[in-house]
Amino acid sequence: MLSTAEPGPRRFPFIVFDWDGTLIDSTSIIADSLQQACRDVGEPMPTDIAARYVIGLGLSDALKHVAPGLPSDRYAELAARYRHHFVARDAQMKLYPGARELLAELASAGFLLGIATGKSRAGLDRALAQQRLEGLFAATRCADEGFPKPHPDMLEQLMDRVGVAPHETLMIGDTTHDIELARNAGAAALAVAYGAHHADGLDALAPLATLHSIAELRAWLIANA
Repeated sequence: MLSTAEPGPRRFPFIVFDWDGTLIDSTSIIADSLQQACRDVGEPMPTDIAARYVIGLGLSDALKHVAPGLPSDRYAELAARYRHHFVARDAQMKLYPGARELLAELASAGFLLGIATGKSRAGLDRALAQQRLEGLFAATRCADEGFPKPHPDMLEQLMDRVGVAPHETLMIGDTTHDIELARNAGAAALAVAYGAHHADGLDALAPLATLHSIAELRAWLIANA
């Protein structure tokens, strides 16, 4: 168990998680939904690497990357087809093994928890309800509520809401967008390489560590947070 004793000031009293690919195993579904949406509107299907790269960005930015030849007046059509494919597979998405227990341990130990995600507010609220995690997070921020990743707005708003400084905040995510978000906001970053982006790309941005499982993440937090 994470210790609830307080031998000294916590290094990171506020721990912010990305959602897709960090807490929930959804990256393959997102990538496939983007590919199918492009097919539906007659655009070339992006490769798996290209589709996975945009995970974590706001939907508008993601669509521009995967369908650069699509006229902007058809983005709404592409977005609707993406949502159709993604929502149809909602029930298939599960938290990574050990993620629920880790979140509960952190909350019990007195850490403030947050989420910074490229999902919409409606999408995150639906996901939290499906996974029975409502009320666990002190603050959450979504891509349709301000500037999307890697702009610092998400973390700045979260830190302001809970009243912590950047040096007290740890951002945990599976994409380079998450690491850049933390850096742009002046916060620390921890990468997980079991989601959308490969370890070498994450390592290039020099997070505190790059971890390969929820078990490794938990061990790191016990030793360092």
